[in-house]
Amino acid sequence: MKKCEVSWFSALCDDDYEFLGQPDPALKSSWEHCRNIVLTAEKSGFDNILLPSGYALGIDTTVFAAAIAAITRRIRLLMAVRVGETWPPQLARQIATLDRLLEGRLTINIISSDMPGETMPSAPRYARTVEVMEILKTILNRQPLDHQGEHYKLKLDPPGVTTVSGKCPPLYFGGLSEDAREAAARAADVYLMWPDTMPAVEAIVDDMTARAARHGRTLKFGYRVHVVVRETETEARAAADRLLSHLDAATGDAIRAKSLDATSVGVKRQAELRDSASDGYVEDNLWTGIGRARSGCGAAIVGDPGQVLRKLQSYQAIGMEAFILSGYPHAAEADLFARHVLPELQHGPLAL
Repeated sequence: MKKCEVSWFSALCDDDYEFLGQPDPALKSSWEHCRNIVLTAEKSGFDNILLPSGYALGIDTTVFAAAIAAITRRIRLLMAVRVGETWPPQLARQIATLDRLLEGRLTINIISSDMPGETMPSAPRYARTVEVMEILKTILNRQPLDHQGEHYKLKLDPPGVTTVSGKCPPLYFGGLSEDAREAAARAADVYLMWPDTMPAVEAIVDDMTARAARHGRTLKFGYRVHVVVRETETEARAAADRLLSHLDAATGDAIRAKSLDATSVGVKRQAELRDSASDGYVEDNLWTGIGRARSGCGAAIVGDPGQVLRKLQSYQAIGMEAFILSGYPHAAEADLFARHVLPELQHGPLAL
């Protein structure tokens, strides 16, 4: 197998539990708790770590990234950016400064968000996101900017601060709708997808490869999924069941309904997978129970170390070059994955 990037997840948006749907004050998002997840992931050998961003929950991602940059030495940061809440020239300066603090270890997860309190239709919102990605690439690649778009009209020289490489960090981006797919094909570097059946994942890779080619571009592919790994499959399935042991249907429905992305195409697809899995497993070792208490990425690879490894390798075989993994509680599951599976993977930072 080719080398892949293996990332973990730091729960900046109040998404850490021992029992899904049951908030635990000790696992609530805070500087101390999220810092400890990042440091656990770095010590455990992960290549990158996603720092998510949400308006309603958790702590500020950019501020957290700046603080954690000073106390990490090797791990990359995949900083989520909600583009509806940013001004592109200022964002470019923030990215360049953070990349300097990290000595070149910054990557960016672009989120096509609204401005808090406003709702923009899908097509113009994703068109604005494309403009932001194009502006960032121009400015951070040290090129003069003359952008005359629908959402931004800017004529600027690049800022004085540069990234370590002198180039824009890789832009990771996901979305399943037609508008999202076209945005990724036009401007993203890494297309991220949520869990799905193997045939569906392969079809998405084929579709996105063709779309990017029509724009004269190529994409790399990443896969965001939870994991539950134990020494035996029986233990792993028991650990998965335990996660849901304190959850009732009403609580799960309420958690999903309040999410900002509750009506997106991707979230609807996660619900379809969950509804089609009579025993919770939509295919071998892919468990949809996580989605009963979480909007967004709603499935986990569940199994013994060999099963989890083979599942990841099967995704590699159809084009995945980056994995963003998580588990509950996040620090504990990171340690389990790092001991049982990570040493068996050929992995390292994604090269673009």
